[in-house]
Amino acid sequence: MTTTARINAEQLIDFATAVYAGAGMPEHDARLIADTLVQADLWGHQSHGVLRLGWYLERIQNGVMKPVTKPEFVVDAGTIAVIDGHDGVGHVVTELATREAIKRAKAHGLGAVGVRMSNHFGTCMYYTRMGTQEGCAMFLTSNGGPAMAPWGGRKKIIGTNPFSVATPAGKHAPFLMDMANTGGARGKIYLARNRHQPIPEGWAIDKDGAPTTDAQAAIDGIILPMAGHKGYALAMMVDVLSGVLTGSGFLSQVHSPYKTAEKSNCGHFMIAINIEAFQPLAEFNARMEEYIAELKSVPLAKGHDEVFYPGEIEANNDVGYRRDGLLLPEDTLADLARIARETGLTDRLPVAAG
Repeated sequence: MTTTARINAEQLIDFATAVYAGAGMPEHDARLIADTLVQADLWGHQSHGVLRLGWYLERIQNGVMKPVTKPEFVVDAGTIAVIDGHDGVGHVVTELATREAIKRAKAHGLGAVGVRMSNHFGTCMYYTRMGTQEGCAMFLTSNGGPAMAPWGGRKKIIGTNPFSVATPAGKHAPFLMDMANTGGARGKIYLARNRHQPIPEGWAIDKDGAPTTDAQAAIDGIILPMAGHKGYALAMMVDVLSGVLTGSGFLSQVHSPYKTAEKSNCGHFMIAINIEAFQPLAEFNARMEEYIAELKSVPLAKGHDEVFYPGEIEANNDVGYRRDGLLLPEDTLADLARIARETGLTDRLPVAAG
């Protein structure tokens, strides 16, 4: 259940920063991970917001994610780089990789960076958006712990394995596509559990193979791919690029952030494309504006008031939540209060205003 009490986003970032800094993370890194979590909430993606604050903290406390990230370039070859995260903070490693991909794209037209032995990094679109701010189109993949079965199988062995594509969009907010290859992201199932809500039919089967709308039964069971075998194939594509190609873990070698005592072994892969290498950025932006205008010109389907492009709803949510404050589920607020007590940061916990 979501409360009607609103929380200031900047105060929430300050609190999350203090939590991670207290766990031994450098201040800059702590603020980065805090910003990624709160940004997800601002976009309306509470499945990847401060709901996860305690999970990442427990991973540090359990010694499977190192609070001080020491990435190593194992390949540095012009357009291409491979970074070993050495079990550091996934958000920190991925921000570095993103900036490297952009830098290489500016120098060579394209930049491709692989990351091995990382950790979960939050939402893919947090990083692909960075490229749009630098005049780049971005592609990013990341693998995760077993959640779905291979097509035709009944054992979960492959992750939800999200990917994201982003571009600038002229006068509009960036085009930001970010999706898991399952009917619903696993984080959304955890969020439904926290809200005590059912999940849609077709998202999962229970441990006995029966369809379920119960979130906990779905977590204990198998999450289903989107679009049947097509979602499975896309999830495999992400695993091959993020795990096999980068030299990181793949399939059952990868462990999810929800298993807070297990080393992640996850990998990421990204490509940055310098738009100016293809055409002037102003021309591209004008073409994107024309594209969006044509999308929005179609007749509306019944029950819809507007046509949205990917990233537009999130941009609208961001404006509203920054202005009015965030609305969080009661279970998430309770967990934040627990973390504040256990870390001695109760005085830093934002006070919700009704």
